[in-house]
Amino acid sequence: MISINEPRKSPPFAMFNLGFRPFFLLGAISAVVLLGIWLVLYSSGMSVQYYSNTMYWHAHEMIFGFTLAIIGGFLLTAVRNWTNVQTPFGKPLMLITAVWFIARFMPFIPGLPEWLIAVVDLAFAPVVAVGIAIPILRSANYRNLLFIPILAAFFIANLMVHLEILGITENTALKGLHVALYLVLLVITVIGGRVIPFFTERGVEGVTCTRYAWIEKSIIPATAIWLAVTLSGFSTLISIASVIVCVLSFVRLYGWFSPAIFKNPLVWILQLGYLFIPVGFALTALASAGLVSSSIAIHSFAVGGIGLITLGMMARVSLGHTGRPLAVTPMIVAAFILMTLAAVIRVSITHLPIPYLAGLHLSGTLWMLAWILFLIRYLPILIKPRADGLFG
Repeated sequence: MISINEPRKSPPFAMFNLGFRPFFLLGAISAVVLLGIWLVLYSSGMSVQYYSNTMYWHAHEMIFGFTLAIIGGFLLTAVRNWTNVQTPFGKPLMLITAVWFIARFMPFIPGLPEWLIAVVDLAFAPVVAVGIAIPILRSANYRNLLFIPILAAFFIANLMVHLEILGITENTALKGLHVALYLVLLVITVIGGRVIPFFTERGVEGVTCTRYAWIEKSIIPATAIWLAVTLSGFSTLISIASVIVCVLSFVRLYGWFSPAIFKNPLVWILQLGYLFIPVGFALTALASAGLVSSSIAIHSFAVGGIGLITLGMMARVSLGHTGRPLAVTPMIVAAFILMTLAAVIRVSITHLPIPYLAGLHLSGTLWMLAWILFLIRYLPILIKPRADGLFG
């Protein structure tokens, strides 16, 4: 095994010591800013310079801006632990961060060549892939090469969006956005299956998670098949596949669950977030039968699944990788509750006794408040050295 080669002590400004630091910080900021801009655009009818369809911008930025930043930061951190080989830090990590950061602003700048906007935005997934592929290959940790084709698929999905915007293709942007969202679900299925039961057993004394072998063998290929079937557009097949993956996901979560998890907010937030995944599959089955709006299913995945799981993972990983106790303050518990309310309101928005736009603003405001509370607590943690002064 090749050992980690890094400085022994941290500089005073530690933001670029390890991948989770810049991407968790900037990802949380983007969760507030991008959603705030979207609420203004949706309410006013204004548009973004590069995107003719404002809905495309919103979906693109929440997936390729916010969510992919968190995935990138997690992988650039986790691969270091999985392989015991150093992932990018310092100037190389600054460069990867700059690619993501610049891509968020470019669509708003008038006069820029559209191809340049596309190229910079498309570059992020490949540079993250290179950043994790090198340590994986050097350590012969081939099990985790799975994430390279997943990042390649994110690149292709993003390319589908930009090709339509550039006028090169027709009717590819929406498909690309759907592919990207479903890829996030696949990532949650893979990583969640590894870390949620592990964090549960570590975080709640006396709890042992049940892992059903038949579930673990079938759920990842079943989710991949569901992705392909959903893109086919055949409603009957979509309903059947959605029900199957819903059952697999729910049974998997049932094996992890214990009432004791409510003693630890860092555990219940992850399991509650994962619950929104089978709920989303169930709603997808209903949507394919014309019984509910597909937007409701999408936002069960997006606000409930992605929102809660990213918030919970970021809260725990940021503490663990900075040498701090794995305990959250009341402020972060409040953030977890606000995010839960945001998800419930967004998923049930068509059944609330308030106008749709008011429900949208209420859910969005709760989402932003949750991330603001996270930033208040975690900004110092993400930019300052580890509690023990070591590098990381």
